[in-house]
Amino acid sequence: MISSYMEAGLIKDGERIDDLQRDGLKIIQNKEKFCFGIDAVLLSDFSKVKKDEIVLDIGTGTGIIPILLSAKTRGRHFTGLEIQQESADMANRSVTLNGLENRIEIVNGDIKDSLKFFKRESFDVITSNPPYMIESAGEGNEDNEKAIARHEILCTLDDVIKEGAKLLKVSGRFYMVHRPFRLVEIFETFRKYNLEPKTMRMVHPYVDKEPNMVLIEAIKGARSRLKVLSPLIVYSNKGEYTQEIYKIYNM
Repeated sequence: MISSYMEAGLIKDGERIDDLQRDGLKIIQNKEKFCFGIDAVLLSDFSKVKKDEIVLDIGTGTGIIPILLSAKTRGRHFTGLEIQQESADMANRSVTLNGLENRIEIVNGDIKDSLKFFKRESFDVITSNPPYMIESAGEGNEDNEKAIARHEILCTLDDVIKEGAKLLKVSGRFYMVHRPFRLVEIFETFRKYNLEPKTMRMVHPYVDKEPNMVLIEAIKGARSRLKVLSPLIVYSNKGEYTQEIYKIYNM
């Protein structure tokens, strides 16, 4: 099977095909590059997409969030914007592999040039799993692709939210996963661009550990009122997911 995919030009040397365990969907990844993690899966579950809505995923990587949302929701069309050409190429091939060309488009481009690619206020929903770390933080010996995905090298939190606000319709919803240590900055930046944080959920690795992720919904032009959901616990024991995580993974 792998050889036939290679012959068809769908996968390249060093790449693998992972089963997403949902509707037969698969995704192409390269273990030497940046692969999606649980944060992307949790964001796809947290994001609400209504029938016929148009969705943009900023920093889509290999396309995991648009692919999962195409299965989980009745949204009409999903676009993934990715600055790294190699990741965008893998995402495009995953779209073809799954036969989703009519529902998903991958755009290779820089979010800071958003209006070159998209019309202002043209999306009902925006999702983003952006780089978590400021450029100077963390280790400096990562390869370029992983560093760009993890650190604010090519775009900042402000870039993602500012440009997303331009592209989102009034009353549209912006969903983000990030780190709790930047929560004050995230809220300030959302409100700076007329995006009001409306729903938040903390994600804890274990019930007795502090949160290491936060899921946020902000609505463009909404009034101030924040709903905090019950915590999401990832592991019940070492190496064993909680029942809610198993359900999110469709296992």
